[in-house]
Amino acid sequence: MSAPKKVFGIILAGGEGKRLMPLTADRAKPAVPFGGQYRLIDFAISNLINSGLRQIVVLTQYKSHSLDRHISQTWRMSALLDSYVASVPAQQRLGKRWFSGSADAILQSMNLINDEKPDIVVVIGADHVYRMDFRQMLDAHIASGAKATVAGIRQPLALASQFGVIDADAETGRIKQFLEKPTDIAGLEDSPHEVLASMGNYIFDADALIAAVEADGESPTSGHDMGGDIVPYFVDRGEAGYYDMKQNDVPGSSPRDRSYWRDVGTIDSFFDAHRDLISTLPIFNLYNMEWPIHSQAVNSPPAKFVRDSVGRIGNAIDSIVSLGSVLSGTHLERSVVGPWALAGGGSTITDSVVFDHVRLGQGARVHRAILDKNVVLADGATVGVDRERDLARGFTVTESGITVVGKGVFIER
Repeated sequence: MSAPKKVFGIILAGGEGKRLMPLTADRAKPAVPFGGQYRLIDFAISNLINSGLRQIVVLTQYKSHSLDRHISQTWRMSALLDSYVASVPAQQRLGKRWFSGSADAILQSMNLINDEKPDIVVVIGADHVYRMDFRQMLDAHIASGAKATVAGIRQPLALASQFGVIDADAETGRIKQFLEKPTDIAGLEDSPHEVLASMGNYIFDADALIAAVEADGESPTSGHDMGGDIVPYFVDRGEAGYYDMKQNDVPGSSPRDRSYWRDVGTIDSFFDAHRDLISTLPIFNLYNMEWPIHSQAVNSPPAKFVRDSVGRIGNAIDSIVSLGSVLSGTHLERSVVGPWALAGGGSTITDSVVFDHVRLGQGARVHRAILDKNVVLADGATVGVDRERDLARGFTVTESGITVVGKGVFIER
C-alpha cells in the first residue's frame, strides 16, 4: 500500500476588497464579519479543517491586523501533531515590494512550501461563502493524473461574464480553455443554460506548482495571477483538470444547499448572501453540525428579547440574533444581528445586516442597510429610509438601494 500524500493548504487572503467599501476601509476583506458571529475567513479555514488538512497558512497583506488577530485567537491547533493555522504577512523575501498578484504571493512565500515538503498543495481564496469537502476533490485530482485541478461551480449562462469560466472536455476530464469573463460562450453539454465557473479553489502537485510560479515570476508580461496566468499555464500544457462541484457531497447537506457557493465581493452580493441564511429552509444552512463552520467562541450571555420601558412587545421574524444582543420592544424582520447589539424601545430593523456593538436609540429605524460595528443611532434616527438624506450624510448607497454605514459613525435624528 502506498504512503498517503502529504497535503499543504494555502489560503490567499491579501485582497484589498475595494468593492466592499466602506466595510473594508479599516480591515482586510476576509476579516469582514458575516452571519452574525463569523468572519469570511472562517468558511475557507473550516472547509480545509473539516476536510482533514492540518497544516494551513493564510497569506495576508492589506490592513491585516484584525484578520491576524482573529486567526491567532480562534484557530489554535495542537502542536503535538504538528497542526497549525498560521497567518503569514508579505515577507518581501524577493525584494522591497508587496505581492503583485496571487501567484506572486505564493512565489514570495515559497519558503513555506520548501519547509513542509508536501506532495500536494491546495490553494483557495479567503472570501467565499460555501461548504466543500476537499478530500473528494483531492481523490479526483490524484486519480486524474492532472498536475493541476480547478474546482468549478455551475452558474447560469447569463452570468458567465462575471466569472472565470472553464471550457471543459467531459471525455478527457481536462480543461480545453480557461476564459476570463467571457461575453459569448456556449453552455455545458449536459446543461446548455449553465457554465462551469471557477470557484478560485485549486489543487496542484507541489513540484508542478513550484515550477509554474517560478516561471511566471520571470515573465515580464504576466499579471502574476492564479486564475489569469497559472491556470492557463497548465491548460496550455494539457495538464489542467477540472472538478465539478456537483460531484461534491458534503456531510449533512440538503438538496437545497448542497452546491451553494457565493462570491461576496460586492455590497449587493454580501447583502444577498445574508438573506440566504434566514429563511425557514435556508439556501445556506449554518446549522449543519456534520460540517460546522467554526469561529471564535464569543464569551457573551445569550441574546435577550424584552418589553421596553412602556411595555411594548417586540418581535423577531425570519432573523438571526447573535449572543449578547438585547432587543427591547424592537420589531426585527428578515435581518441578521451581530453580537452585543442594543436596540431601544420602539426601534425597527428590517431587511438589514447589523454588525457587533451597534446601538439603536428609541424609535430608531433601519431598513435595507448594513451597519458596521459601533454605529450608534440617536433616538428617532433613521438609516435606509430616505435615500437622498443618506447620500447627503456621506453614506454609501448602492444602485439597488442598500445603504452602508461605516464603522463607528454616530447618526443624529
